[in-house]
Parts: sequence; structure tokens; C-alpha cells
Amino acid sequence: MLTDMSTSRPGTTATSAAAPTRRSHDDAPDTAELFARLAELDEGPERDAVRDELVTAWLPMAHRIAGRFRDRGESVEDLRQVAALGLVKAIDRFDPSRGAFESYAVPTITGEVKRHFRDRMWALRVPRRVQELRNRVRVARRELTQNPGSPEPTVADIAAHTGLTEEEVTAGLEALESFSTLSLDAELSAGDDGYSLADTLGAADNSYDVVVDREAAKEGLRRLPERERAILYMRFFEDMTQSRIADRLGISQMHVSRLISRSCARVRDEVLGSRRPGGSDQR
Repeated sequence: MLTDMSTSRPGTTATSAAAPTRRSHDDAPDTAELFARLAELDEGPERDAVRDELVTAWLPMAHRIAGRFRDRGESVEDLRQVAALGLVKAIDRFDPSRGAFESYAVPTITGEVKRHFRDRMWALRVPRRVQELRNRVRVARRELTQNPGSPEPTVADIAAHTGLTEEEVTAGLEALESFSTLSLDAELSAGDDGYSLADTLGAADNSYDVVVDREAAKEGLRRLPERERAILYMRFFEDMTQSRIADRLGISQMHVSRLISRSCARVRDEVLGSRRPGGSDQR
């Protein structure tokens, strides 16, 4: 049986004894020399060319990180652009003397993508504390339902799993529904008689305006002569016709009409005058 003599010969090293260095990911290229050159170059075309070469070399890793955030309401292409921006920032800020670039770039790019979701993707402005609760609740729900047949966790289940209070879990669950807004024209029922969200909103109550107008007219009505007040009361509160008012008071219907018009105009002018800036009643 033949043996490899090189393994026992003094002064020699077996080729199989030293295993090749393996990186944590296939998309982590060896660019130590490029970073060393980049650190030595001043601003200019040559430095820009080296920087572009580094971006091209590490872009697959940035795309992989962006892929972790797919299916969260943002297109993959947009996520890749955000990750690429994070990569450029990492290259510009990296100090080659402080270790491997990958160890610095991964959290930098991941942070950039998370910041994009936090600052750009929320349709409603949610405090950062609530956003963090949302993320913890979302992860807890996924962990509690990862086994087939697992029931939907309750608020108490999530609280026990995360160490949060039930109030904090409730806030996180509400934030899960606040990530995007719903159009007022969106139908809330799939049936033929479906209605939109706008149909569920309250409408302005005109009765409030009537109350305000009545209160504003009170003072003006008090200043009218007694007969004019009586005519207005019979016309607008007892719903009497001008002819009936005229018969009751023993005057012509035309005279009743003139008194109503004059009284209403007087009250209206007093109300509008009091509402103008600096307006006051000098009577």
C-alpha cells in the first residue's frame, strides 16, 4: 500500500493539512487589497473607480440582505436600492484596520433597510416605541404559530412569550394594522350591497348651526318691539300664515309681510355686526 511520503517528510507541509479559508457567505468577496488602496487614495477619478469596483463586488450581498425583507409591503427593487445605498455608506465609512468589511457592512445595510421601513413605509406616523412593540409582537406571533396546527395566540400568550404587558401587546397589535391606510372608497363588504369606509363615518349635524344661530339672534329679538316679536313668533314658531297673523292683529297681510322683513333684517344686521372683528353693540 502506497503512502504519501510528503506527509512524513521533514520540512514539508501536507496540502491536505491546511484547509482553505471559507467565508460565511459566497457573496463575500476578498477585497482587502481594494480597501487598502481606497484608504490610500485621495479624492479623484482613481479613487472613484476603486470605490465603484468595491460596490460591484459587494452588491450581491446587499441584495441578499434586501431579500430578507420581502413580502412586507415594499417591492424587491426598491429594497435593493435602499440596501445599495447602505452598502455605499458602509464602504465610505469602513476602516480596513478594524477588521473584516462584512462584519461592518451587514449591520450597516440592515440598519439602512430597517430605517427605510420605519421612516418611509408607515402611512401613519407611529412613535418609535410603538414600532418596536409592533416588531416584537409580530415576531412573537410567528414563533408561536410556526408549528402546524398551532392556534392563533391570544394577547396573554404573546405577553407571556415576550415579557411585555398586555397593554403593550395590544398597542403592538394595533400598530400592525396601522402600517398602511385604507382608502375611504374601499368596500368593506364583498356582497352586492357592500358599503365603503366613507359610509361608516359620521356626517356634519346641521342642528348645531341652528343652535348657534338661535343663540346669536336672541339678543336682537329681545330688542324688537313687542308686536314684531309676536309676529315673528306666530310666523316661525307657530307656523301661521301671514294672512292668519293679519286677521289676528287686525292689520293687512302686506303690512305683516313688511314687518317680518324689517324685523328679520334688523336682527340679521345686529348678529352679523357683532361677528365682525371689533364689532360690538352700542345700543
